[in-house]
Amino acid sequence: MDNFHRLEELFAKFPGIGPRQAKRFVYYLLNKSPSFIKEFTQLVEEVKKTSSECDQCHRFFIGKNGARLSGAKQSNQNLKSKILNLCSICSDPSRDQSTLMVIARDSDFETVEKSGAYKGLYFILGGTVPVLDKEPDKRIRLKQLLEEVSEKNSSKKGGDTNSTQFKEIILSLNATPDGEHTGTIVKEALQKVTEKLSLSISMLGRGLSTGAELEYVDGETIKNALKNRA
Repeated sequence: MDNFHRLEELFAKFPGIGPRQAKRFVYYLLNKSPSFIKEFTQLVEEVKKTSSECDQCHRFFIGKNGARLSGAKQSNQNLKSKILNLCSICSDPSRDQSTLMVIARDSDFETVEKSGAYKGLYFILGGTVPVLDKEPDKRIRLKQLLEEVSEKNSSKKGGDTNSTQFKEIILSLNATPDGEHTGTIVKEALQKVTEKLSLSISMLGRGLSTGAELEYVDGETIKNALKNRA
């Protein structure tokens, strides 16, 4: 395979991009000046180099923040000197620490955050589970989510009396077959680990129309969905 078709194949792997669009991208780049190509490739490398994945919510952000684990958390994990790399949301003490919103992708996070309707914490699953897929752990961060919830809501037993436990988990997933299937998987898994905890699990209300993808929903619809969650 020559470089032209290899590049076309790489573009086709981008989400929402088909073969025809991928080919257009290649021709577009061929028509640009050398300075544009240089800036483009440098920016891709720079964004990759300066981006971090938050150790708590797993979203990508520019820059690095260090935040020490609480004493109980250090003791439980036997990591007394560990520094967590946290994003600005997870390291912000003014956020509602008792509410966790579970969403599929970083782009969904940006849509919800831009709406201004939510002030709690987030957890990025990293995708959704196709309806016929029988191995959800390979598709989403289900194990990490369960560990985060279990650890936070059992922290007082470990002596961390200053820790705020989760009181509500909001499943904010696309109103599509894959999104609803993922929501069911996550809800059932959470119910198993939270059955002895005082914790509610809710889903976005039907301010979202069936088939809607969260990334493309306007702020007002997000607000209504949050207000009418069940």
